[in-house]
Amino acid sequence: MSKFRAISSKFQLLQKSFTNAACSSKSFALDDGAYTSIISDHLKNKRVDEAQNLFNGIPSPNVRLATKMISSYVDNYRLDEALELFDKMPVKDVVTWNNMIKGCVDCGNMEMGLKLFDEMPERNVISWTTIMNAMWKCGNIEVAESLFCKMPGKDIAAWNGMILGYFENSRVEEAVTLFEIMPNRNVISWTTMISGFDRLGRSDEALLLFKKMMRFGVRPTSSTLASGQTACAKKGYLQLGSQIHGLLLKLGYAFDAYITAALITLYANCKQIEDFVKVFNEKLHLNVVVWTSFLTGFGVNGKHEDALRVFCDMHKLGVSPNQTTFTSALNSSCEVESADWGKIVHGATIKVGLEKDSYVGNSLVVLYTKCGNINDGIFTFKEISDKNIVSWNAIIVGSAQHGCGAWAIAFFSQMAKTGTEPDEITFTGLLNACSHSGMLQKGSHFFDYLFQYPAIKPKLEHYACMVDILCRKGKLDDAEDLAKTMPMEPNLSIWLALLSGCRAMCNLEMAERVAKKVFEVDPSCSSAYVLLSNMYALAGRWTDAARMRMKMKNVKQLGCSWVTQ
Repeated sequence: MSKFRAISSKFQLLQKSFTNAACSSKSFALDDGAYTSIISDHLKNKRVDEAQNLFNGIPSPNVRLATKMISSYVDNYRLDEALELFDKMPVKDVVTWNNMIKGCVDCGNMEMGLKLFDEMPERNVISWTTIMNAMWKCGNIEVAESLFCKMPGKDIAAWNGMILGYFENSRVEEAVTLFEIMPNRNVISWTTMISGFDRLGRSDEALLLFKKMMRFGVRPTSSTLASGQTACAKKGYLQLGSQIHGLLLKLGYAFDAYITAALITLYANCKQIEDFVKVFNEKLHLNVVVWTSFLTGFGVNGKHEDALRVFCDMHKLGVSPNQTTFTSALNSSCEVESADWGKIVHGATIKVGLEKDSYVGNSLVVLYTKCGNINDGIFTFKEISDKNIVSWNAIIVGSAQHGCGAWAIAFFSQMAKTGTEPDEITFTGLLNACSHSGMLQKGSHFFDYLFQYPAIKPKLEHYACMVDILCRKGKLDDAEDLAKTMPMEPNLSIWLALLSGCRAMCNLEMAERVAKKVFEVDPSCSSAYVLLSNMYALAGRWTDAARMRMKMKNVKQLGCSWVTQ
């Protein structure tokens, strides 16, 4: 081994000498092959500046080498240097043009990419496919569709690319039509369709297509099988998932990281804890996707302490967590209501620079507010770099849980200024905040305001909050009318809120009516028996109170105390 290291060191020293000599002496000349070899090695090892210095010393670099330099520039997001070199090239072939267009697209300069495409003296199918894919990736699906229709000599990659574009823009029917009329299909075509259906929540259709592909004798790839397993996991189809597991073992894909992750998710979602642990333990994995599936698997089965131990094991083995890992670990910390665990995970997010990520930050806000630390929740919320509706909902609901109604309303006002549209959860948080903080007038205002958003359908939770608000305002008749006239059948929480209001206002007549509604929904609701019995006692109706207590004994479970060792 030491002999090889010595040879490698000598080669690097010789290479450095060549580079320095070529850059400092006009009399030192290398042939094209030597230049290409040394520059290629620099680029392979990410030494772009060294490659650039050597390249700039070549009197007349050939097209192939110049194209390689352009590709390296754009791979490192040095688009200006790539364009400068491109403009200086006296001769460009179609590969050069394609690389430059792709570079513009990848670096976010779509306008320049389109300009170069229009200026191309000669295009091939790669040119058309590159610009077409760029269009649908930025949401211009109609432009992509137009380019696809105009494209001469479409190859199978172009057809597959357009199908993928339709799925990425939620145009499922167009994707299906294109798949059905394409002249030839390969396994990528089938996999694109299967994964596309599954990503858009149409897992049953994905699995039907998977079965159809197998009947046609198309050999699946690891990606195809992973998509099939993911669809089974989402639907909880253990039997079919187990059959696909057998197939992938037969095809030799057992230790593919993404398949392993999909298998763990399948068995975890189907509550097969021993099976997903067995799949994980079959091989030492250092892939974060596998570890994240393993951690999440314990979480979805309520074994949150095991999930957090997995998080610690990842750290010990040097597996760097990703966004999803942190979110799952924080969710488990939240479920065990452990701010200490949450702070450990929070510290780890800071080390990898993900503490300001919206998904991670949202989970942190929920954790801190649920664990009783509203101040840390607000601080974390302010740190989120790209707040979305989930971020705003987390802090509004968290403020409501702490009885900070004014804060919840203030955050809602800030949200409105950013242009973020509220959703059902936003209004549930606001109504709860107003109810718990005694801001009854504002609660009524927000309930009315809810109906100004056609995209939001009022739900039982909103009506339950409003019934509670009306009861707190002493407007029992209005609360009862709302419960009777709401567009959906009132649930138990609505009738209990109204019954509690009757208890507070000593309205026994209405309490008896409401109690009947409670017992229709849940005949064994002991809290309703208790409330009504107490009201009878307060009114001096001892016979009715005794009757309620007798009924209550038949349904109420004896209380017990659990002492943990």
